[in-house]
Amino acid sequence: MDTDAIEVGDQLMPYYEDDTRTGRRITEVLGFRNLKNSALTALRDEENDDDKVKSPTPELRTYNIKLGWIQGVLIPCLLNIWGVMLFLRIAWIVAQAGIGLTIAIICLSGVVCIITTLSLSAICTNGELQGGGVYYIVSRSLGAELGASVGIMFAFANAVAASMNTIGFCESLNELLKSYNLKIVDNDVNDIRIVGAIALFVMCLICAFGMDWETKTQNFLITIIVVAIFNYILGVLIGPMSVTAKAQGFVAATAAQNLMPDFRFDNREHNFFSVYAMYFPAVTGVQAGANICGDLKDPATAIPKGTLMALGISITTYLLMAVLCGVGALRDASGNPSDFETATIDACKPNCPYGLHNNYGIMQLMALSSAIIYAGCWAATLSTALTNLLSVPRLIQALGVDRIYPGLIFFSKPYGRYGEPYRGYVLTFIVSLLFVLIADLNTIAPLITNFYLASYALINFCTFHAALYYNRWLSLLGFVMCISIMMIISWTMALITIFIFLTLYLIVLYRKPDVNWGSSTEAQRYKELVSSLVQMCYISENVKSYNPQLLVMAGSPFVRPALLDLGHLITKTGSFMIIAHINETYMSYTNRITQQELGEEWLHSRKERGFFVVLDGCSLEDGVRTLLQSAGLGRLTPNILLIGYKSSWVNAPLNKLKDYVKMIQIAFDNQTAVAVLRVPRAMHRLRAQSRHHASPSSVEAEVHTEVLDVMHADSNMEIIIKTEDSADEGGRMPEIHESTVHPLEEHNVPPSRSITKSGVYGPLNLDEESNLDSWWLYDDGGLNVLLSYIIAIRGFREKMPFRIFALARSCHRLDDVEARMEALLHRFRVEYTSLTMIEGLHEPPRPETVDMFNSMIQPFRTDNESDVLISDAELERLEQKTHRHLRLRELLIEHSSNASLIVISLPMPRQNSVSAALYMTWLEVLSKELPPVLFVRGNDTSVLGV
Repeated sequence: MDTDAIEVGDQLMPYYEDDTRTGRRITEVLGFRNLKNSALTALRDEENDDDKVKSPTPELRTYNIKLGWIQGVLIPCLLNIWGVMLFLRIAWIVAQAGIGLTIAIICLSGVVCIITTLSLSAICTNGELQGGGVYYIVSRSLGAELGASVGIMFAFANAVAASMNTIGFCESLNELLKSYNLKIVDNDVNDIRIVGAIALFVMCLICAFGMDWETKTQNFLITIIVVAIFNYILGVLIGPMSVTAKAQGFVAATAAQNLMPDFRFDNREHNFFSVYAMYFPAVTGVQAGANICGDLKDPATAIPKGTLMALGISITTYLLMAVLCGVGALRDASGNPSDFETATIDACKPNCPYGLHNNYGIMQLMALSSAIIYAGCWAATLSTALTNLLSVPRLIQALGVDRIYPGLIFFSKPYGRYGEPYRGYVLTFIVSLLFVLIADLNTIAPLITNFYLASYALINFCTFHAALYYNRWLSLLGFVMCISIMMIISWTMALITIFIFLTLYLIVLYRKPDVNWGSSTEAQRYKELVSSLVQMCYISENVKSYNPQLLVMAGSPFVRPALLDLGHLITKTGSFMIIAHINETYMSYTNRITQQELGEEWLHSRKERGFFVVLDGCSLEDGVRTLLQSAGLGRLTPNILLIGYKSSWVNAPLNKLKDYVKMIQIAFDNQTAVAVLRVPRAMHRLRAQSRHHASPSSVEAEVHTEVLDVMHADSNMEIIIKTEDSADEGGRMPEIHESTVHPLEEHNVPPSRSITKSGVYGPLNLDEESNLDSWWLYDDGGLNVLLSYIIAIRGFREKMPFRIFALARSCHRLDDVEARMEALLHRFRVEYTSLTMIEGLHEPPRPETVDMFNSMIQPFRTDNESDVLISDAELERLEQKTHRHLRLRELLIEHSSNASLIVISLPMPRQNSVSAALYMTWLEVLSKELPPVLFVRGNDTSVLGV
């Protein structure tokens, strides 16, 4: 077996040599899925060892207690919606907006929440739900980027909402203490901070004790709230019991006065949307059931049913409470009974101490029993805070388990029988405590409104993006409403919210988490791709939009890295390449898929964009013709065939030699340009890592080694790859000698070894200080110059020195020809370092060059005409062209022997005109003992636009 066939760094290995024989028992030796899922994951975990949880749970664990739709959705939603606004701010909202606009505010908020609930329900009924709440729902529908961003915003908004409701509890407690002339410090913000911190700590402990404790607490609290609501309704219906109550604003028959808005200054100038921003957090409890979807018996049924019913009950409650406030109380009252008797009760405005505008606790005055209202207020605020505090750690844990944001992995560690995220509770407590210290409910409420609206907008967009049975336009309406309200309330806060969202989104987009949840974004991207492909078919081609699209005949990609590096360099910006691997024998489906997955993983590990294609059961000629005629879709079809130079053509069987040249002829027959890369033997091996080029990660190196081991497992050879410390003096990876090739025991895979880290373009030895020479000899549409220019500008931070050589006809003055060429290159906007007009191409070659040529063709001489061997008649017929190639070799040695890459026009292998052996001799003469050479020949279609 020829050891060249398995050289790790063999850049010149011709495509068509059978290098697929090693794949006969690939799946028997090592499964590729195991390589991806275990080896790579283990390596990533080792790299992130400092950040990861020491004993991570493989999936998000939830409580064994499973809840129905009433206990798991209806009650949590009602507790979340019946919050601080119900008893402490609804009266103030009526005072500012009036009965009419308050109803409009409640209805507008209800419409947004109902649409969002319908969108959420549509998602919930589309697949199995696990723990993680809204994050899990959105991420599995829109993808990790949007899901994680929305999840973080929801977690933050819920943590702040917990602090807002805690502040509401403290305000109510302060009012009670003030009525008895009691205080802790100042009966103001400091008391709120002290009591709020203690209450927050106790609630976190209750949540951390587990679902059983939290559920029993919720049942007790909702009972108190319902009693308090009926207590208030009865109190308003019965009316004031004393003149003092009337003097403090509890006066019936005032609906006409309170119908219209009366916006006043209260820390800021208020309007409809500022009051809306104060109210909206009251109805943000629609996600309470979704937040604990992992603890529900049947989330797909419970979430829609429980959430919609909770919305209907709560909206009705808020409307009733608002109307009763407007009907039963004055906006301003002095509190003096004598003022009531003289009808001057509101003469004190705008500085009255009582009334809807001035007394947040007026509902205690209007209720049948103020004690029950206090109890209901505390129950409402604390229950909402409890629900929020319960959901945030779960969401953090879900993000940590999915390893979306590394910083959250530490806080996601589960403890105890039910996997409680105690560290998540600590983080939630700290965030909520910071906002409790603000001690101003009116400041916090508008802040979280933006985050909730942004999250709801994304939920609606999610459903619009992929709605099947649900009305997508209703979801789009909800999305537009949320964004519009955000901008109207405060465009500054809206922009900040959007900026935070984009930052979180870009972080996940940059990290590229290795997850595939079948998101609607992926489905939408597919639809847009198909639509774009179809539209492009009806658009005529224009030279200005030309892109090099490569079909790279590389076979197994890891044996020709230079070929793929060059292809990637040409196509990495706005184009693509298809890497083809043809096996003349039939392969099993499993073996073929495994080969394809190995190739794709190799490309991914080297961060090279391309599509790997495996064909089996066809000859090289048929395979190439099939790929050239059918590869790609629509306009996205290859227009350049990129192959490696057949360095072993002298010793190759004649049929292989013929097939190689036939491959080039087939490309030209199909109007496809051709590029042939030859890298000298001395550069076959990959260089070691240099300080000038970035090296692959340790994960990529491990994949490199594993793939090589697998693909050569059946070759009865073992590839010994030395480490970086054992690299030769030139910094290159040592080639594989016969002494390093040993028999392999059947079904055994060589153990993983580290591989030398090479520069990205190490095999070609290109850098920004070396010359790239373009020999533009024929007008083939300008592809020679275009590819040279692309390589020069894309490979490095600084453009490579780019020298152009062109022919000057002897019948023209050299200065005139050079001036016209400079004008042409300037017209095509080609920047170059120097332009040299070459003369003397038609001079006879030197005798030693002719002798070298004759020695090359001697083994292929024949007396008869042949399409492979060289006859005397053919030599005589093509003598002038041969001498031109020999003379060109002399010019190449004279001008470009110090270049790092030579791009030269490829001779045309005309059928029935030149034999395969003579054609390969031409290529050998033009590239032997020279730097790397890229032969390029266009299809006479212009690729340079003005």
